[in-house]
Amino acid sequence: MGGRAAEEIIFGPDKVSNGAAGDIKMATGQARMMITEWGMSDKLGMIAYGDNSQEVFLGHSVTQNKNVSEATAREIDSEIKQIIDNAYTKARHVLTENVEELHRLARGLLEHETLSGDEIRTVLRGEPVIKKVVDEPAPENRRASVPSAGRPAQAPTPPAGGLGPAPQPG
Repeated sequence: MGGRAAEEIIFGPDKVSNGAAGDIKMATGQARMMITEWGMSDKLGMIAYGDNSQEVFLGHSVTQNKNVSEATAREIDSEIKQIIDNAYTKARHVLTENVEELHRLARGLLEHETLSGDEIRTVLRGEPVIKKVVDEPAPENRRASVPSAGRPAQAPTPPAGGLGPAPQPG
């Protein structure tokens, strides 16, 4: 939920991209598992609802078999929504409390596109990120990642019959 909250804070609520869709889908799946498989709902208790292979809640129940009543399905949906809403509220609060770091990180990502953990810490300290150049040749004693098989490759011998390169005048 942090990706969407960060986009709202940085770009405004009218300029949120669909980039957070994967995060929302993953968070919804986690919340669904918390409620329907792990018994993490005070209202519904420690009961496993549904089948792991089917998404029988959140609008999918029309086309799939379900082993819960409509009332229970609505309660599950409500619990899932509450978890997602709480996670979003918390993410937005944390990002708002750390808005300067959020802006620093956003600038670093706009400049470099990807950052490692060390580079993120560097950006958050307000220091410039220095990317290492990886175009160095491999050391002589380093073996190839794909092993060679059999004999070493030899230069092909030209076929007999004059098809080889002709001598050039000198």
